[in-house]
Amino acid sequence: MDPLNQASDNSVLSAPANDEVPNDGTGVVKLDPYLSPFKDALRSRYSKAQSWIKTINDTEGGLEKFSRGFEKFGFIVQDNGDIVYREWAPNALRAYLIGDFNGWNRNSHPMTKNDFGVWEITLPAQNGQPAIPHDSKLKISFVVPNDHARQERIPAWITRVTQDLSVSPVYDARFWNPPKDQRYVFKNQRPPKPQSARIYEAHVGISSPDPKVTTYKEFTANILPRIKNLGYNTIQLMAIMEHAYYASFGYQINSFFAASSRYGFPDDLKELIDTAHGMGITVLLDVVHSHASKNVLDGLNMFDNSDHLYFHEGARGRHELWDSRLFNYGSHEVLRFLLSNLRFWMEEYQFDGFRFDGVTSMLYTHHGIGTGFSGGYHEYFGPGVDEDGVVYLMLANEMLHQLYPDCITIAEDVSGMPALCIALSLGGIGFDYRLAMAIPDLYIKWLKEKQDIDWDMGGLCFTLTNRRHGEKTIAYAESHDQALVGDKSLLMWLIDSQIYTNMSTLSEFTPVIERGMALHKMIRLITHGLGGEGYLNFEGNEFGHPEWLDFPREGNNNSFHYARRQFNLVDDHLLRYRFLNDFDSAMQWTEEKYGWLHSPQAYVSLKHEGDKVIVFERAGLLWIFNFHPSSSFTDYRVGVEQEGTYKIVLDSDSKSFGGLGRVDNSTRFFTTPFGWNERKNFLQVYIPTRTALVLALESTFVKRTSITSRREKRAGTSKANAARHVLSQDLDPGPVLPNKRLPPLPPPLRQRNLHPQPTLRLLLPPPRHPRPLPLRLPRQLVRAQTPLTIHLTITITITVA
Repeated sequence: MDPLNQASDNSVLSAPANDEVPNDGTGVVKLDPYLSPFKDALRSRYSKAQSWIKTINDTEGGLEKFSRGFEKFGFIVQDNGDIVYREWAPNALRAYLIGDFNGWNRNSHPMTKNDFGVWEITLPAQNGQPAIPHDSKLKISFVVPNDHARQERIPAWITRVTQDLSVSPVYDARFWNPPKDQRYVFKNQRPPKPQSARIYEAHVGISSPDPKVTTYKEFTANILPRIKNLGYNTIQLMAIMEHAYYASFGYQINSFFAASSRYGFPDDLKELIDTAHGMGITVLLDVVHSHASKNVLDGLNMFDNSDHLYFHEGARGRHELWDSRLFNYGSHEVLRFLLSNLRFWMEEYQFDGFRFDGVTSMLYTHHGIGTGFSGGYHEYFGPGVDEDGVVYLMLANEMLHQLYPDCITIAEDVSGMPALCIALSLGGIGFDYRLAMAIPDLYIKWLKEKQDIDWDMGGLCFTLTNRRHGEKTIAYAESHDQALVGDKSLLMWLIDSQIYTNMSTLSEFTPVIERGMALHKMIRLITHGLGGEGYLNFEGNEFGHPEWLDFPREGNNNSFHYARRQFNLVDDHLLRYRFLNDFDSAMQWTEEKYGWLHSPQAYVSLKHEGDKVIVFERAGLLWIFNFHPSSSFTDYRVGVEQEGTYKIVLDSDSKSFGGLGRVDNSTRFFTTPFGWNERKNFLQVYIPTRTALVLALESTFVKRTSITSRREKRAGTSKANAARHVLSQDLDPGPVLPNKRLPPLPPPLRQRNLHPQPTLRLLLPPPRHPRPLPLRLPRQLVRAQTPLTIHLTITITITVA
């Protein structure tokens, strides 16, 4: 994170943190001088965002009040029981409220229209109770121009809609107003904003091994404890906003203020979020403001029989690939609707932030269709950019970060738009994170097209580190996109049909299974450590979920077979999935301790194409990856900046993670003060084929009771205990002698050394106060061309000659 970006306020109304930086939206040029030719475009969008805020201040009383549109529009129940209903539909000639409460009489409850096209009606309370019964059905009935025909619509601000497929696929609007004593009351405060975002992307409906739609309550009871035990601190919930078509994965929204009724009642979702908060887990909503369902009867499309109410008119208002409608972000009322929608989910359901879907479509007038982004800055400015869309995202981040300082916003953008995650006061768009969408594409491409020996270590490191400086990135090896029908999960690509025959511990541990499990762990670990400032995993992929995702639809006879997550696989200890699950948990809890995601970007010291070895340092840890499909290396020399004694904190080849256990995890690695690969010191390791090791200074290890026992109490499951055991050992290094450096030993003649190393063993009685003692070696041992350090635990002076 760039210090200037970090110190600057995320608001277009504030000045940059540095007085020397211009306060006109071009401050980002200080961070990236290549943006200098585009200062005019930066100033234009910055001033436009400021102009919108001034307009909103003058006409609406400020952004805070403007974003509370859900308290003005839709159904508002007054303290005395009166119901006020308002709807924006300027093109309608007449409007009536109809429903169960009036026997669906089309004329009994007319509404009045003001000068701004807003219709309104007040229904007086009856005997102190609202005139519309709780959970009863209703609609708004319009008389429209031309033929003066009637049309019924679902209210745009409705907070609950239901669908009965046995009757019709069209949704019914319901007046949701439970008695006060039956409403859910939140018990837990929002957790602090996590320093490191370890995100578990989840879809409530598929969160069960059973072929059905899972409920909010089942997710709360069965999945939240899994997520907590795995070590994730953030959940990203998909498909929550009500969508007409289940197979759309939640990306064809028809009712923006309604939580999907497929999974249960609104209070069930509130309980889910509240329970997660009680576990210390942040909850994000996958919000879709990039487009809307084209449904007319139960969506926003043609709401008042006009083509241009919430959307652009004509072709500009239609996404040709998604077959959906596109918002007009330059409309005052559309801004009210969308900003209030964000505020509603934060207030009513206590979400902690958003992952904005389809940001690329919002940023450009071509929506990214048929456009290959080369990285040239000219692609990010000019007529291809939808400035209204950019400004809406700036306003959204302005509102969210000013009202909710700990709010998290994530942008899904494939274009690489500069300044997407730069503070608004510097001229950025204000997101906290962006998704590293090129990383999973690389893995799938290589698994499809390359042999393991042809993997490009430099290309892998480039893709993992190719992100804009100072802009935080969420890295992931695979998300829901990679698992959809037509593709398949990473483990399925790795082991294919043997996933059905050899994932049992009672079956043969074939070379295919060995390779697949090894690469599954290594891919996820190097992505976690090198790929960004946050990490994301899609539900079930942590244990190598088989096959793919396919929702019930006509093309598969409405089958739920692939629309589920088979958590039973990881719970069966006779199956190898549990090893992958435990390794994933170990990654998360190790990151919790060392915090590499919020540490500065890694220093990559080695990308060896012949050996297929990658070495880097981050957060004081030394990461060593051997991707070679057949070669293991003994005494492999790796550079490290920080001197000291290192121990293994993560070993992908550990038997506890389904590996072969070829590395002794109790080994202590001692640095030698001799420069290697641009680092001040080196140490030597045994690194087997397809193995990753993460080493930490021995001083970072603590006694087991100080970390593990507390986590064991919180977790309560043996599976998580086994995975987290790597975080702590019963170590007592004892007192250390003053550091007396010896002359450096000469470097080895070659990196790869497969010969046994000379060993000197002295058997002495154990001393009372063990301490390391460096010794000079016999001349014949020095000639071995391999550095060797001997530590004798003795209390007397020994001279070896």
